[in-house]
Amino acid sequence: MSRRVVVTGLGAITPIGLSVDEFWAGVKEQKIGFAPITYFDTTEFKSKLAAEVKGFEGKNYMDFKAAKRMDLFSQYAVAAAKEAIEDAGLDMEKEDPYMVGCSVGNGIGSLQEIEKDHSKLLEKGPSKCNPLMVPMMISNMAAGNVSIQFGLKGKSVNVVTACATGTNSIGEAFRTIQYGDADVMLAGGTEASITPIGIAGFNALTALSTCEDPTRCSIPFDKDRSGFVMGEGAAMVVMEELEHAKKRGAKIYAEVVGYGCASDAFHITSPAEDGAGAARAMLNAVRDAGANPNDITYINAHGTSTHHNDLFETRAIKLAFGDHAKDMYINSTKSMVGHLLGAAGAVEFVACVKEMEEGYIHATVGLTNPDEECDLNYCMQPVETEIEYALSNSLGFGGHDASILIRRYHE
Repeated sequence: MSRRVVVTGLGAITPIGLSVDEFWAGVKEQKIGFAPITYFDTTEFKSKLAAEVKGFEGKNYMDFKAAKRMDLFSQYAVAAAKEAIEDAGLDMEKEDPYMVGCSVGNGIGSLQEIEKDHSKLLEKGPSKCNPLMVPMMISNMAAGNVSIQFGLKGKSVNVVTACATGTNSIGEAFRTIQYGDADVMLAGGTEASITPIGIAGFNALTALSTCEDPTRCSIPFDKDRSGFVMGEGAAMVVMEELEHAKKRGAKIYAEVVGYGCASDAFHITSPAEDGAGAARAMLNAVRDAGANPNDITYINAHGTSTHHNDLFETRAIKLAFGDHAKDMYINSTKSMVGHLLGAAGAVEFVACVKEMEEGYIHATVGLTNPDEECDLNYCMQPVETEIEYALSNSLGFGGHDASILIRRYHE
């Protein structure tokens, strides 16, 4: 029999708040994090807006020298992990460090470091490249730095599945604890890709919105949607084996009960048109939990605000849940924070936990003119209702489909 896994700590660095409390207050205020990009001159770029993290200083969360040896995506991960550990009341001096691990995903690594050192290489030659370029750049360094900063000596992994990364990272941590390879896991995702090459690359792919109105640039399921808006930040959660959490008197937010994956095997950027892969991932998560599809009443959708994603995810939900789909509440957190790529699923997981805790399903902000083909209930207004199950979806380039299911905790 697999072990039960619960959530005992939350941490977040987002475009609408530098802590879980700030983020959640922003969500309830329907605050949007979209504004003109300040990190570089966007004169020649088609997309002018992004959801930047505001006011973040790495030295406020870690030793100044340690922060200087990390690029931004690692700093975000360490900051969110620090909040999650403190929220969980986890004392590493009382833990077997080899039974506490981390699963921290990142989609891209440090584009900033690549850009800076590529310029040095071209302008001044190879001898001028930063000796720390590689350890600052590679995507596994978020997991590495989290484990080093907090003394986590158990399994340390970096899942990279594009936009499904955050959800897969949490799912793999869930499996790790279920299987007995760890008692506690720090899990989540991080991303900091609002850079010239990041924006230029997604512009070339025609994936980003070129709308310059912050209130209309990220509008999932709206007829006028025109692409996603790049966000950045991180979210981390502390997950524990139930008896371990109870023994130390931890606060239990929710129980993780299901994890499902599939692959579209269809196209490098477009989801499968019939939604079959995403539908299978959702149903795999529901079956993993031993639940009935009709038990699920709320989905935090991937909901990117691109034409294909929102349409095909709608089809996936209908395929998975049949007539019950029309009775479900569906929303998109990306309507406020944009698309955090490898961190998206983790931030949305935190949103699900808070929604379950407070019985409050947030609005899909900016949705005013629903697409005729997106004809489900996407929560144009917030809904106050008790949530027994929350299902969170993430769909990544390459066809990666991942769903994670949480349930209200019961003894």
